[in-house]
Amino acid sequence: MKTVKNTFLFLLVLVLAGCNATQNEPEGLVIGIQTYSFRTMEDQTPLAILNYIKETGIKHVELMGNHAEPFAGAPESPMGNPAYRSIMMKRYRNLELTSEEQELAVVISEEVEKYNAAVQEWRQNVDYAKFEALRDLYAEAGISIYAFKPRVFEKENSDEDIRYGMRAAKALGATHVTLEHPSDDDHTARLGKIAEEEGIIVAYHGHMQQTPTLWDTAIEQSTANWLNLDFGHYIAAENENPLQIILDKKDRIASMHLKDRQRKSNGAGNLEWGKGDTPIAELIQLMQKNNCRFPVTVELEYDIPEGSNAVEEVKKCLAFIENSKSL
Repeated sequence: MKTVKNTFLFLLVLVLAGCNATQNEPEGLVIGIQTYSFRTMEDQTPLAILNYIKETGIKHVELMGNHAEPFAGAPESPMGNPAYRSIMMKRYRNLELTSEEQELAVVISEEVEKYNAAVQEWRQNVDYAKFEALRDLYAEAGISIYAFKPRVFEKENSDEDIRYGMRAAKALGATHVTLEHPSDDDHTARLGKIAEEEGIIVAYHGHMQQTPTLWDTAIEQSTANWLNLDFGHYIAAENENPLQIILDKKDRIASMHLKDRQRKSNGAGNLEWGKGDTPIAELIQLMQKNNCRFPVTVELEYDIPEGSNAVEEVKKCLAFIENSKSL
C-alpha cells in the first residue's frame, strides 16, 4: 500500500510540475528569480529576501536554503557576514588574498565547520510547519516558490539529509529541488529513487560541463530526474545550435536559469544582459512559440554597476525579457 501511495503522489507531482507556479495566470512565460541573485545585498535574512523580491515585482521564486532555513529555526550561518562572504568568494575564485585575509579565511572555515555540525543536529528535529509558514508569507504577497536549493543533496549527505531537503521543499510548495549535476551515475540513481519515494522532482543544474547529453543517464534512471538547465553557462560551453536543447528536452526541463554569458572563446564573461553572446531574445521567442511553461529563472551574476544594487539590476533583466517578447 505504501508503494502504491508513493507512486500516486509522485505521478501527481509530475502532472502538476510546470503548472504549479502558473495557476490562475494567463498563458505565457513563467519568469522567476533565483534568490542567489540578491547575495550582494547586506541583509540576507529570509524576510529581507522576500522584501527584495517584492520590490522587483516578480511572482515566482527558486529559493536558496540559506534564505529559508533560518526562518525555520536553523542556526545562524557565519556566511551571513558580508565580509566573510567576500573573502570566501575570492578564495573560491582563486583570487589572491592578503595575509590578513588568508588568516581570516582559516577562522571562517572553522566557524563554518561548527555551523555545519549544528545544522546537522537541527535537521533531525526540524519543524516543517515553519517552512509552511514561510510559504504562506510568500503566498500572501502573491509569490509562489517553485524550487528549493538547500545544500543537502551531495554524495556525502545521508539519506536522512536528502529526505529533509525534499520534505522542506514540499512544505514550501515547491515542485522540485535543484542541485549541481554530480557527474556521478550512482548518485543520480540514488537521488532519483529517494525523490520517487518522497513524491518530488530532482532538477540537476549545470555549468561549463553542460552538453546536450549531460542529463541523459539521469533521465533514464528515474522519472524523478529532470533538468535545471542553465542557458547562459550552456552558451559559454560552446554548444552548437544551443536552442535545440529547449526543443529536445522541454518535457523534462523543470526550470531554467538565464544569464548573459560570453562563449568560452570570447572570454566567457558574465555581462549585463544584451552585451554577451547568449541569444536571450531568440530563446524567449522560441519558448513563446512552443508554449514552454517551465520557469525561466533570472540569475544575476554579473558585477553590480557602481551606484546600483541587485534589486535594480534584476528589474533591468526583467525589462530585457519583456522587451524580447515583441522583437
